[in-house]
Amino acid sequence: MPIEGSSTPSDPDDSAALVHWLRLTRTPGIGDVCGRKLLAAFGLPGAIFEQSQAALRQVVTQAQAAALHQPPAALPLWTEQAQQWLLGAADGSVRRIVTLGDAAYPSALLQTADPPLLLYVMGAAEFDLTQLERSIAMVGSRNPTAQGSANARAFARALVEAGVTVVSGLALGVDGASHQGALDAVGDGAPLATVAVVGTGLDRVYPARHRELAHQIARHGLIVSEFPLGTPPLTQNFPKRNRILAGLTRATLVVEAALQSGSLITARLAVEQGREVFAIPGSIHSPQSRGCHALIRQGAKLVETVRDIFDDLRFDAQALAPAPAGPDAAETGGTAQMAPGDALLEALGYDPVSLDALGARTGWPVARLQADLLEFELAGEVARLPGGLFQRRTNA
Repeated sequence: MPIEGSSTPSDPDDSAALVHWLRLTRTPGIGDVCGRKLLAAFGLPGAIFEQSQAALRQVVTQAQAAALHQPPAALPLWTEQAQQWLLGAADGSVRRIVTLGDAAYPSALLQTADPPLLLYVMGAAEFDLTQLERSIAMVGSRNPTAQGSANARAFARALVEAGVTVVSGLALGVDGASHQGALDAVGDGAPLATVAVVGTGLDRVYPARHRELAHQIARHGLIVSEFPLGTPPLTQNFPKRNRILAGLTRATLVVEAALQSGSLITARLAVEQGREVFAIPGSIHSPQSRGCHALIRQGAKLVETVRDIFDDLRFDAQALAPAPAGPDAAETGGTAQMAPGDALLEALGYDPVSLDALGARTGWPVARLQADLLEFELAGEVARLPGGLFQRRTNA
């Protein structure tokens, strides 16, 4: 059974199990790989610490065996900290520590090469990590274009409305937009909408500006971390947590990414774990699209609508709304007069464009272009980019 917030810290069985698991995961020199070897050899952590030095040295090094026989000095503090955290939060979210082998441990993660020994989980009481049979990881740039953010939010909402859980990393940019899009679709009786896999302890929120978003996820979804309470945002932990993002889900969707983006790490891990990778193409002029284009060249599936994902994964798509029509759909005839607004959108195309270039394409005066662009910007159909550029926004 998982160690849960509803458990009473004074329960001898639960308290002992918690101490043993914390001791195993935080003994110096004992990582996930070594910990799994010990569990396979001796069973639960309590049995590991009952073994002789000679028995332990059949599995680990002499230095590791010696460390296992010496409880860390801070173990009582870590235990008290974990017990207090498990008691719950003012927002009503439920807290659990799910250990390797628990029934509540996600089966998809067990099938990966490097599953963590335990997971700290916080969120709505009705949800757990066994409810991820239909799930997609959504990742991308921390500095997306306006179109990239809009795509992330629209795709996430459409996925959740079709009964798919969106898993992302709570980072700025595409991650935050993906979580928010998933939350936009939350309704009464809705399935698990979104899961945030973070690179800090669950007693911290990083980045700080996502504090309210994290609270919303805790009320309507789940937040997960393999890192102990109190772990700060260390650079090396974020690439490490990406294997959990990829491992929890059926596939990974890269919304927008530069060539050096950490999102490509998640995509590579997904491939290594036998998962599908999807990528949304973008402008050939945008550095934030080059990572997606590279993935597509390497075999990732090009995605234009949510239906593309469903068709490939063979998800039941009964709940899907019809795929959005492309720019050439719904033509009424070759001689139909194009409305002025449509003409401007047509002139914009889908790449960033300057006001001068728009003037050359349309022949309109600058004052008219500025007025019409402002209307489209206020309506959310056009984004104003740095450098005096404009870009048309589309829905997923």
